[in-house]
Amino acid sequence: MVTIVVRYFASARAAAGVDEEKVSLPDGARVADAVARLRELHPEKLPKLLEAVSYLLDGVAVRDLTRPLTEAAELDVLPPFAGG
Repeated sequence: MVTIVVRYFASARAAAGVDEEKVSLPDGARVADAVARLRELHPEKLPKLLEAVSYLLDGVAVRDLTRPLTEAAELDVLPPFAGG
């Protein structure tokens, strides 16, 4: 198993109902697996929002959801921001 820390920001925090949480996944898990698990953990409001969010993995933008996760990695969930 690998355990990561997921941090939620702005409307993602409101949808999840927590600022952050630890999520355990099988060895070899990827960002997409974490996203699927988040949908299961917060089925009421978060799944729809996850379609539009961006992710940071250990502070680096993730565009490829097949990136592998490592123990104690931090996955930030960032909703779209308006403004300029």
